[in-house]
Amino acid sequence: MTQPQAGDGPQLTHVRADGSAHMVDVSAKEETTRVATAQAVLRTTPEVLRLLGEGGLPKGDALAVARVAGIMAAKKTPELVPLCHPLPISKVTVDFELLEDAVRIEALVKTRGVTGVEMEALTAASVAALGVYDMIKAVDKHAVITDIQVLAKSGGKSGDWTR
Repeated sequence: MTQPQAGDGPQLTHVRADGSAHMVDVSAKEETTRVATAQAVLRTTPEVLRLLGEGGLPKGDALAVARVAGIMAAKKTPELVPLCHPLPISKVTVDFELLEDAVRIEALVKTRGVTGVEMEALTAASVAALGVYDMIKAVDKHAVITDIQVLAKSGGKSGDWTR
């Protein structure tokens, strides 16, 4: 494996010169308010979407269960993603939009700290999608989770960004 050289573009902050992974030292960074929004999309059938909207699934209220799963996941991100810093999360929201052929899940995470919360937002959206999948798999084994992505972030040295 070749190592990135000076001038090869952006340097990977979680990789040392010898190629080994490490947790970035953020102790000198300024504390600011950080917010990130991410989404996941679960594609399913119109019938399942109708059941989701009515709360008529055999396992119960899938969206309520998935919302709690997403919130819990955001708080557990450093336990799941090895190089993430534990953060004092001040807000997590997980919202659902029922579309014609999918459920769009949007997670927002906020903190006041020295590093961003993109990974927490991605984890919340992903696990909420898994929660919906778990609740609907008995009625749609073909459901697919797609389009997991950061939608926006704000705060910090790199500034604000929106997809």
